Amino acid sequence: MKTILVLHTGGTISMSKEVDGNVTTNSMNPLLDQEELLAGKVNLIVEPIFNIPSPHMTLERMLELKQRIQKAYSENIDGVVITHGTDTLEETAYFLDITLENKIPVVLTGAMRSSNEIGTDGLYNFISAVWTACSDESYGKGVLVVMNDEIHTARYVTKTHTTNVATFRTPTFGPIGMIAKERTFFASEVAPQEVCDIQKVTGEVYVIKAYAGMDGSLFDLVDNDQTDGIVIEALGAGNLPPETLPALEKLLTRNIPIVLVSRCSNGIAEDIYDYEGGGVNLKKMGIIFSRGLNGPKARIRLIVGLNSGKNSQELSDFLSE
Repeated sequence: MKTILVLHTGGTISMSKEVDGNVTTNSMNPLLDQEELLAGKVNLIVEPIFNIPSPHMTLERMLELKQRIQKAYSENIDGVVITHGTDTLEETAYFLDITLENKIPVVLTGAMRSSNEIGTDGLYNFISAVWTACSDESYGKGVLVVMNDEIHTARYVTKTHTTNVATFRTPTFGPIGMIAKERTFFASEVAPQEVCDIQKVTGEVYVIKAYAGMDGSLFDLVDNDQTDGIVIEALGAGNLPPETLPALEKLLTRNIPIVLVSRCSNGIAEDIYDYEGGGVNLKKMGIIFSRGLNGPKARIRLIVGLNSGKNSQELSDFLSE
């Protein structure tokens, strides 16, 4: 019988709907006493590490989760399940994915409906995540996200709908597997990636979204000594209005790393358009293209890279991996 460490962090999966229709945090997570559902099948060690809505999640709390999981490596734990609010679940999952060694399965899950709503999905997703963490096939696949019978990699999964229970999707690539009747079925392998065992999460990195007619005003606002990096969600395949270029040149002259992703929900950022503001021009300027990540994940990757002590070239390679 396998032993699974369950770390509850809060979120909708732990909340209840009030008579006025509002959803609010409970003083005690209703999932804390669900061990009997798996009695005789799985040994659960349950720890309510946080009890917060997911917008309250911080990089410091993500680091605390990482450190608790690393401690579990020496505690005869076979896998870890983290329950989490869905708003920032993908960011926590990705942070853990690039800072933890692939020693045991780590699975995140959440819910779109609170614990006492009709059709609540929390308990079902939780049980599915436990079975995924127990699966021998889950080893070596990095941090996983299990929602609505699907298994996704932390690297590319994202929340795509504000309320639908099928909100978590992996654009372009799709899920890597599914779970049915307590069994996991994987259809894809996961490419290995560099892991950075960082011990701190300092630095100010901002995400700025491009739009038609954009000038350099927003970039001028963050051109200061407190800025450690910028992620731009660029247009299309990776392009920007030409009016932004002078401000970007100033930032690059000050050796502030600028990472570019696409604001599109599918596809990857590429340097293929050769005109003023096009991707070819931006890459020649020294802007780093991060392929496949969205803005929030590229921000996390840049912060992890900065805190791992990489030099400029190593940081560029890490972000464009």
